[in-house]
Amino acid sequence: MRPSSPSGVRPPRLRVAVQLAGLAALAVLTACGPASQTAFPGGPPASRSSSEDSREDTPGDPLGEAPEDSYEDQGPSGGSTTSGGSTSTSTSEVDVDRDDMEPAVVTSVRYAAHDTYDRVVIDLDGDVPGYNVKWVDEFVQDGSGRPIDVRGGAYLQITLFPAHAHDENGVPTWKGGPVYPADLGNLTDVVRTGDFEGRVGIGLVLARQAAFQIQEQGGPNRLVLDVAH
Repeated sequence: MRPSSPSGVRPPRLRVAVQLAGLAALAVLTACGPASQTAFPGGPPASRSSSEDSREDTPGDPLGEAPEDSYEDQGPSGGSTTSGGSTSTSTSEVDVDRDDMEPAVVTSVRYAAHDTYDRVVIDLDGDVPGYNVKWVDEFVQDGSGRPIDVRGGAYLQITLFPAHAHDENGVPTWKGGPVYPADLGNLTDVVRTGDFEGRVGIGLVLARQAAFQIQEQGGPNRLVLDVAH
């Protein structure tokens, strides 16, 4: 058996070179930092650059489906809710309060299927108003409180305030309805549940309860809600 190196004798130069090379590589990786933030499979992007924000849904038929996005994103999966301009993905209630503003006008609601989620786009004339998103047992008409006869596995209620879905002459700006068939991966119908006393109600009839994510976007102003399949 070969004896170990005596004390005080330097290790071979090859070992020193390998150690120095490893430290150099680590220093390069640390200096560069992560190129992008990675989401879990099926989860939402952690953040988007300003160039990505400008590549959102393009306007489509006001009574039809929103076109596919021009960029690849991963949609909702799971997470916790945050307040402000967007939320991380969750099944929890979302509530954003903006009372001190002129009412926004809902001009159309569009929707389209993606690989792992369905997207709903609420087009607005004016600033993005306050909004509440929550799960309900059924949809009822604002004002009368009468149940709306739609069937699904889960019901997600979106309420905008202050907001209208009509112009100053009372002519509806979000035409058609009140039930708009969707027949997507999870979203089966979109329902106008009300346009009453400065509040606009939008109901999403789903095959099942799933995580969702809502974002505020501009140019033009709109709310974008993604719900997982």
